[in-house]
Amino acid sequence: MKKVSFFRSIHLKFVLIYVLLILVAMQIIGVYFVQQLEERLLENFRNSIKGQINLIVYSLEEEMSKSRDVEGAPTVEEDIKPILSDFYAPDVSEIRVIDSTSRIIGTSNSDQGIVGKRTTEILIKRTLVVGEEDSRMLVDPHNGRRIWVLSTPIVSKGDVIGAVYMIAEIENVFKEMREINGIFATGTGIAMSITAVLGILLAQTITRPMSDMRKQALAMSKGNFSRKVKVYGNDEIGQLAVTFNNLTRKLQEAHATTEGERRKLSSVLSYMTDGVIATDRRGRVILINEPAAKLLDVSRETVLSQPIVSVLELDNDYTFDDLLQQQESLILDYSSEKGPYILRANFSVIQKETGFVNGLITVLHDITEQEKIDEERREFVANVSHELRTPLTTMRSYLEALADGAWKDESLAPNFLNVTQNETERMIRLVNDLLRLSKLDSKDYRLSKNWINLTEFFNHIIDRFEMTKAEHITFDRNIPKSPIYVDIDEDKITQVLYNIISNAIKYSPEGGQIAFRVKENNEIVEISISDQGVGIPKNNLDKIFERFYRVDKARSRNLGGTGLGLAIAKEMVEAHNGKIWAESEEGKGTTIFFTLPSEQEQEDDWS
Repeated sequence: MKKVSFFRSIHLKFVLIYVLLILVAMQIIGVYFVQQLEERLLENFRNSIKGQINLIVYSLEEEMSKSRDVEGAPTVEEDIKPILSDFYAPDVSEIRVIDSTSRIIGTSNSDQGIVGKRTTEILIKRTLVVGEEDSRMLVDPHNGRRIWVLSTPIVSKGDVIGAVYMIAEIENVFKEMREINGIFATGTGIAMSITAVLGILLAQTITRPMSDMRKQALAMSKGNFSRKVKVYGNDEIGQLAVTFNNLTRKLQEAHATTEGERRKLSSVLSYMTDGVIATDRRGRVILINEPAAKLLDVSRETVLSQPIVSVLELDNDYTFDDLLQQQESLILDYSSEKGPYILRANFSVIQKETGFVNGLITVLHDITEQEKIDEERREFVANVSHELRTPLTTMRSYLEALADGAWKDESLAPNFLNVTQNETERMIRLVNDLLRLSKLDSKDYRLSKNWINLTEFFNHIIDRFEMTKAEHITFDRNIPKSPIYVDIDEDKITQVLYNIISNAIKYSPEGGQIAFRVKENNEIVEISISDQGVGIPKNNLDKIFERFYRVDKARSRNLGGTGLGLAIAKEMVEAHNGKIWAESEEGKGTTIFFTLPSEQEQEDDWS
């Protein structure tokens, strides 16, 4: 946040407002005071002049009312001249006396040249006609000073016999007003200066805690809740500071709680095996955890702000509104030529109590293995049903024939019974193999291991097959003479070798050879059994260890196989922490390899 400049600070604004309020108040008071004082001074000036004029009017009225019938008596001009000569007023510059005919009969001015002349003053003529006093403020054209002229009628026995015209210097009153205004302005300036200083001090008492609260707010915005606002008093601002400190403490607690929940949520999302995607109310991705990014094979940076229907590749079939209404899970099939890949998506709407939708939470589960297991289970049930149905159908047919009287035919009955017996033995082998696989799949399955000499053990099993093999098949042994000790379950590895060797004998052609080899490599014993049969196509090579899988189904059934031998061998070898695989070339034969862990130092214990 930018630092507030001094000219924009509330401190300056407060002082300015305070000073302006005082200034406006002083101006209002000053205008009213000056106006009233000016009116009062002017009124006093006029009343003072009028009082003096009234005395002159009284004296002039007596002189002008005298009878002048006696010959040689002084004239009016001569009688009133002493009166005007004796009159003195500091502000009166001239007094003129005019008779009823508008003739000037006397003046207080030393220049008596205007005596005997007629006046043209409108103010005097109006007074002589109306008989009322009249005054006016004028500006002297000679010096530009203001003057006040007064025309007062001289009344004798109800008749206007003349008028007194006075000219007074009123400029002194305005000069005095200017001096008073100057004094008032100086006082206002001094008062404003003192007021400004006091305003600054007063503003500091208010703005200092506000400045502290501003600094605290800035610190809080940066995550610092340790700072406290200083309380300067118990007034409203002090209570505000206390409240602000309480707010800071509560925000710190809330922030700590929110941060803890955020870390928990982040930890949960990070360590969840399921993928989680969150969107805003417009359906754009705002959060995706690492498992979700891995499940969708995308980077978190590229999918943020992208529509979720595009991220899930559903834009051709669904809209975001459709996903908001989706109650059941969606199966997302991303299978390709490399293999199956299936996800299940569950959707949950985020909305307020008012019903306003804030977004959508999508949880992704990888159900590829589950679908694969379900498919294998369905295929397994179908295969078992098929494998059992074939011998049972054959047995039913032959038994029905025997029941219909074929048992009486000495040439057919033994053959029918022989076929029935073979099919029964085939079902027994199938059931035994299924039971063996069921035990291997059981969690409680345990091996009974012992240390044995693999060289002697392997040769013993080959010897047993050597005694029962057909004459057209030969054995080639490439087994070390030195003892090799392995920790194995003898019965289970015997079953593995019997299943592999039996298959090799079944599929060996006339004059074929079966090769047995044992090779040690870094505490691992590799055992291989090779035949010279028809071989296995390359695209089927990885499937021969699956249950009930046969390359040539017709031939396998004719040879009495159940399709479970190599599947059992795989389970048993892997139970011994070994590996089993096959290599084959069509028309040249097949080799089955499997490994077992060995312990070479064990030889000393057997010697």
